[in-house]
Amino acid sequence: MASLIDAAGRPIKVKDTAPAAKESSGAKLGGVIKDATLQTFAADVLDASMEVPVIVDFWAPWCGPCKQLGPHLERAVEQAKGAVRLVKVNIDENPEIAQQLRIQSIPTVYAFKNGQPVDGFMGAIPESQIKAFVQGLIAGGGPEPAEDDTLARADEALAKHDLSAAAQLYGQILQDEPGHPKAVAGLARCYLESGDLDRAQKSLGLVRPDGAADEAIRAVQAELSLKEKAASADDVARLRAAIESSPADLQARFDLAIALDAKGKREEAIDQLLDIVRRDRKWNEEAARKHLVTLFEAMGPADPRTIAARRRLSSLLFS
Repeated sequence: MASLIDAAGRPIKVKDTAPAAKESSGAKLGGVIKDATLQTFAADVLDASMEVPVIVDFWAPWCGPCKQLGPHLERAVEQAKGAVRLVKVNIDENPEIAQQLRIQSIPTVYAFKNGQPVDGFMGAIPESQIKAFVQGLIAGGGPEPAEDDTLARADEALAKHDLSAAAQLYGQILQDEPGHPKAVAGLARCYLESGDLDRAQKSLGLVRPDGAADEAIRAVQAELSLKEKAASADDVARLRAAIESSPADLQARFDLAIALDAKGKREEAIDQLLDIVRRDRKWNEEAARKHLVTLFEAMGPADPRTIAARRRLSSLLFS
């Protein structure tokens, strides 16, 4: 598993996998919390989620943040008294599941309802957010089919850059369900793409408390951070010239990555940041790696650019 990095983008080395592999309290809770394998995943997660929401915690015994998150998750599920279940997947023992669900960092948590993933987050979030996440699954009941269709149409309009239509559809969802995290994120993206960063930021404030950790919300927050940095970006041509005359000028290379991203050339920006990590991974308190993590968050874990760049970053960090 040496190709994995943790939620903060740092390399995670495999060690001491045996002792903690079976720390689930499933026996105590009569199956409400259990460990899953490749053979049992369909029954424990997909089938079981037809009855109640099922939270899946992807972890490994050598992952520090996983050890912080796990007990809080188990406690929140135990307090739900059967209204939600927790399934723990050790990715060392079940790499096939992690590959099929494109788990790129740990801890990663997915929530399933009716056999489909409906929410999730990465990293060890505070216990208060975990409780809100669990309660949101219990109370939410998942989107109604009509709402789901409206969200899909809104996302399609946004993908086609029809910002007016997308904003109207997201607004329609928010009228029926105030604070809906994916609708809030979509509306914020409409403002983001129109260049109105202030209204995009204010739109994020509409999200309900249990949706603050939603992947879509975090992605827009990361994109906003990138846009704010891009506002002060230097000239691309000047920075390229500076690097050509002095390839070891890592500050110029970092500034070029910012400027390239501001011009919509994200893959080139990633290349420059990875080159900084290759040359000096500790430069400027790991600024290049940290900026890459922000880019990954903005693009989302399933984006092909994120997947490819994470693999390259892991290779550099472990070399």
